[in-house]
Amino acid sequence: MKYRRLGRTALKVSELCLGTMNFGPRTSEAESFAILGDAVEMGINFVDTANQYGGHLGVGTTESILGKWFAQDRGRRDRIVLATKVHEPMSEDVNDKGLSARHIQMACDASLRRLGVDHIDLYQLHHIDRSAPMEEIWQATDRLIAQGKITYVGSSNFPGWKIAQASEKAIARHALGLVSEQSLYNLVERRVELEVLPACREYGLGLIAWSPLASGLLAGTSFEQDGRRQSDQVRTARAGRAEQLARFDDLSADLGQSSSAVALAWLLRQDGVAATIVGPRSREQLRSVAHVSGLELDQETLGRIDSIFPACGPAPEAYAW
Repeated sequence: MKYRRLGRTALKVSELCLGTMNFGPRTSEAESFAILGDAVEMGINFVDTANQYGGHLGVGTTESILGKWFAQDRGRRDRIVLATKVHEPMSEDVNDKGLSARHIQMACDASLRRLGVDHIDLYQLHHIDRSAPMEEIWQATDRLIAQGKITYVGSSNFPGWKIAQASEKAIARHALGLVSEQSLYNLVERRVELEVLPACREYGLGLIAWSPLASGLLAGTSFEQDGRRQSDQVRTARAGRAEQLARFDDLSADLGQSSSAVALAWLLRQDGVAATIVGPRSREQLRSVAHVSGLELDQETLGRIDSIFPACGPAPEAYAW
């Protein structure tokens, strides 16, 4: 496993970040524990979750599963860079959502209780909250840092303009500000290259890619067709991109690799990417990409991939002329 600095910080995180969204609703507690153990053995030290994860089992379920795993061996916490998120509704209470200072404080305390830890390494703002001034958000996170409850602040699903605004407000406060942005990014969805990635590079944020396999579209035709991959939306998307995906499968086969491994390796070759999330539903899915961190793609291969999945181009040139 290779490690990279998270943005401009000195913190080192594994190139593969273990996403836990499946833990609980799609993956049993026992299987989740096994996946976590395998990840640590692989050298993964970066684990991502969110306070809302839990699906039909209820919000907070996934954090609680992680908390039980940490409780089995207190030494595990020290080896993990732990990331979670705040923003999504946690109940029907009008204030139990968003990025008000009050909700940020209460949600952080609740996450700490569920996780059974005394601090969160990376506390991510799950979405923008247009009603919350950045001054209020920074006041809340500064307080959490002073209390020792969080160490770094990241964003998730932020547009480029919001990353710039948040960063400039932090600079004015002489604060570290955002150190990472977690964005939807894969070969099918490359729009972050227009504004988000350039903003991340300019302000020193490490980009963490989520949905790197585009809900299974990039996992190859032989990949297990379960969960979201059986949805009408994914089947329609697969049919509409059949020729494109077949070309990608052929390219991957030429390399002697699975399509999922190549898609993940491609992300790790993009300037500004700190890590890519892998969200396995089973131990087998995790093991199938264990080698990705060491998988090199030469310039010829990268060019072939771009010919299959064209880049958006730079902004504003890509859309202005």
